Amino acid sequence: MRTVGVEEELLLVDPGSGEPRALSGAVLARVEADDADTDRDVFEKELFGQMLEFATHPQTDMAALGAEIVRCREEAARHAGEIGCAVAALATSPLPVSPTITMNRRYRWLADQYGIATREQLVCGMHVHVAVDSDEEGVAVLDRIRPWLPALLAISGNSPFWQGDDSCYDSYRSRVWDRWPSAGPTELFGSAERYHRLVADMVATGVILDEKMAYFDARLSERYPTVEIRVADVCLRAGTARLLATLARALVETAARQWRSGGEPP
Repeated sequence: MRTVGVEEELLLVDPGSGEPRALSGAVLARVEADDADTDRDVFEKELFGQMLEFATHPQTDMAALGAEIVRCREEAARHAGEIGCAVAALATSPLPVSPTITMNRRYRWLADQYGIATREQLVCGMHVHVAVDSDEEGVAVLDRIRPWLPALLAISGNSPFWQGDDSCYDSYRSRVWDRWPSAGPTELFGSAERYHRLVADMVATGVILDEKMAYFDARLSERYPTVEIRVADVCLRAGTARLLATLARALVETAARQWRSGGEPP
C-alpha cells in the first residue's frame, strides 16, 4: 500500500477580530519550548508571518492520517493560543490584510524577483504526497492524473474572499497562485528525463530559483520519493482533507497501474 503524507498551511489570526497576525515566529518558539509530546519537526515557517505550515508523517492507513491531521491542527491551535492567537484553516483571509514577508534569503529573492505577485501570496494550500517507486513511475502518474486535478480543487474550494470582498470564486487562492510563472497545469512530459530537463531549464534561465519552485499542480517532490499533488486549497474541515488524500492516493495507484499495463495517458 502506498504511503501518503499531507502538508497544510494555516492562517494565524486574532481570536476576536479574525484579522491575520504575523506571529509565526512566536508560535514556533512556543513549539520549541514545549516539554510535552509536540513533534517539533512537524511545524515550519512559511512565506508570510501570518502563516504556519505543518506536515504529517507518511501513513498507509487513512484513518491514522486523518487523526494526525486533527492532532497537528489541535497542536497548532494550542501553541497559537499560548500567545493570544488562533489558527484558521482558510485558504485566503476574509478580511483585508497587509502580509508580512518572512525575511530569509529565499523569500527575499522571491520578493525582489516577482514584486507584487509575491506580496499578494498570502494563500494557504494543502499538498498531498503519495509514494512512487521511481521518477519514471512518478512522471507517468503525473501525465495520467492531469484531467482529475480540477476535481480535487473543486472539492477543496475554501477561499471565496479576497481583501474583504466576495470574489465569486470558490477558490480565489487558485487565481492568486496562478501568477507564479511555474504554477498551474502541465502538458504531457512523457519521461522523467524530459521532466527534469524542463525544470533545469527554468532554473538556468532564472524563471524560478530552484527545483523547489516548480509550482506545478502536481510534481515530483524534490525532497521525497513521492508525487506531490499541490492543487488544493487548505480544507476547512479535517475530514475533507482526509477525503482528498484518499482520492489522491487512488488516482496515483490507478495511474501507475495504467502505465504498467501499457495504457496511454489521456
